Amino acid sequence: MRANGLIHPQLVRVLAELGHGDRICLADAGLPIPDGVERIDLAYRFGSPLFLDVLDALTEELVVEEITVADEAGSHCPEIVAALGEAFPDASRRTISHEAFKAETGAVRAIIRTGEVTPYANAMLRSGVPFG
Repeated sequence: MRANGLIHPQLVRVLAELGHGDRICLADAGLPIPDGVERIDLAYRFGSPLFLDVLDALTEELVVEEITVADEAGSHCPEIVAALGEAFPDASRRTISHEAFKAETGAVRAIIRTGEVTPYANAMLRSGVPFG
């Protein structure tokens, strides 16, 4: 058993398998998950776990070099967009339309589904490296 940090076996495995430039998606409860993309389903009811709770857990486990959110996130969930920037302050930021966001999820390594019910509370995180 791990002494601290994440204990969800599928999530720990996917994070350990990430290489530089690989992307994962942290998603709300409603984001469609494309066929062929691994689903890590943490949701157990609407509202739980919250996007921000899972984000908090990821900050200790992941180096992120780029954050992508939908354009609509800025007006629908500005607190989540701000929290992403605070969680990964060195990461570049990119916004795209929600339709483009959904299309790009077909190329991520995994989608981590939360119970979040705030519209557009989704982020693609591109893995960085913990060295120069």
